[in-house]
Amino acid sequence: MTAALAALAANASLEISVRELGDVAQARGAVMPRQLVYVAHPPAQPWSETERACRVLRDAGLEPVPHVPARLVEDSAELVRLIRSFVAAGARAALFISGDQAGAAGSYQSVADVLRDPALRDAGLERVSLAGHPEGHPRVPLAAIRRAEREKAELAAAAGLQATLVGQFAFEAEPILAWARELGTGGVPARLVAGLAGPAKASTLFKYAQRCGIGPSIRALGDDPPAVEESPLGLMRSLAQARDSRLDGLHIYCFGGFLRTARWLREVASGALG
Repeated sequence: MTAALAALAANASLEISVRELGDVAQARGAVMPRQLVYVAHPPAQPWSETERACRVLRDAGLEPVPHVPARLVEDSAELVRLIRSFVAAGARAALFISGDQAGAAGSYQSVADVLRDPALRDAGLERVSLAGHPEGHPRVPLAAIRRAEREKAELAAAAGLQATLVGQFAFEAEPILAWARELGTGGVPARLVAGLAGPAKASTLFKYAQRCGIGPSIRALGDDPPAVEESPLGLMRSLAQARDSRLDGLHIYCFGGFLRTARWLREVASGALG
């Protein structure tokens, strides 16, 4: 089991905010070479800051994956300009999300709108990451979520881009495994990556779980807060033990704790934890 956990940890991706870029140098001994690190882009953040983050990560030997909220992009010209700037800064992939803002700044209301735009094909990306929701969303019917996941993956494939569906974090294995089984057996053309919450206080986990619309697995926070708070090792063990899983990796949500999470993940990958 330790070996299986180590393999999962060694291939996991992380996330970082611009505020944490000063921690990248300290994390060099903990992160894996070419490890994927997703760069958050909150609505008020200038695009230039996300580009700067990509350069910092590239210079540290890491693979930056910038978040691109579709509703913040005005038009095709800005889309191409942004993607090309991220590619020049070292990114080969981007995570497209709709964004939290209610109204669109321009012509893109959803990720599907971006993926349909022929301009994206010439922007220089090799891969795209897309949001997956194993437990659905409190404001959207589950069937609609599944249709949207499939549509996004198919649109990416039609654009010649390798697609990864990165799952929203959950606190129990079964919703994640059921999501992977459903999409995997349904032939969705995308890698399926499980989302896990990294080590954090139970209060922090509960705050983000509410904000992100986490489903029934949130009960794990009430059933055994210390176990969930300590780390997602229990959940990782369950995923590692799962047979016939269609999952192809892990993404760890850091909640502002990039350095702490990177160090913890390194311990798991080395076999020191498990």
